[in-house]
Parts: sequence; C-alpha cells; structure tokens
Amino acid sequence: MKGKKGIIILAIPILLVLMFALTYIPHKVVDIDPSNVAKIIVFDGNTGYEMEITEEIEIEHIIDNLNDVTFQKGKSSFGYMGYSFNTTIIDKKGKTIKELIINSSDTIRYKGFFYKSVDNPIDYDYIEQLVRK
Repeated sequence: MKGKKGIIILAIPILLVLMFALTYIPHKVVDIDPSNVAKIIVFDGNTGYEMEITEEIEIEHIIDNLNDVTFQKGKSSFGYMGYSFNTTIIDKKGKTIKELIINSSDTIRYKGFFYKSVDNPIDYDYIEQLVRK
C-alpha cells in the first residue's frame, strides 16, 4: 500500500508540470465563426478612444485574421502596464466570447501571458485604421 501512495504522490506533481508545459505548445487562441459575432469593442490604450465595430465585413476580416494566427505562449504579463488595443468580441446573444489585448502585429496579451505569432501576422494596421478613423 505504501508503494502505491508514493507513486501517486510523485505522479501528481509530474502530471501538473506536464500539463503546464503543454500550454506552451503553439496553438490557436482565437477559433470563432465570424457569423456568430455581433460586434467587436476595441479600446485604444494610446488615445483612450473606444470603438464598436459592427460592420459585418470588418468583423469578418478581423476574426478571420485572428483565426489564422497560431500563437506561442511567452512570459507572464503580470505587472506590465499599457497596451494598444484592448479587444472584446461579443456574440449575437450579447455574451463576451473572447477578451484579449493586441499589442502589435505579432504580440497579444491573453489570460495573463504574452503570446507571439509563430506564422501569420495580426492585421494590426487594419484595426488601427478602423479605430483611428
């Protein structure tokens, strides 16, 4: 009986470390059907201006772009101040689907970590153009 408890006590921390390590495998952060999105709220941290994007073609462009990007989880974003675009994606029922901060064409902040694009860039210029009209 003692041997089984020892194995379990040893296996639990190893399993937790392995599960945490798996979060660093590159993956899609956004996987949303654009037709389910009613609006995207973008708060520009540089100017303090907030905009609601409701045009279907603009929503589709942004969501399709974010869906195409694979991200690599990086360092913790705890303690970092400032950002470019605090982005909230709202579905047709008014529920928040996803919240993230777009910092540049290759970096987002999501759930307390920085993520870097490993393949396609974020169309940062497109979002910037919409917000700063």
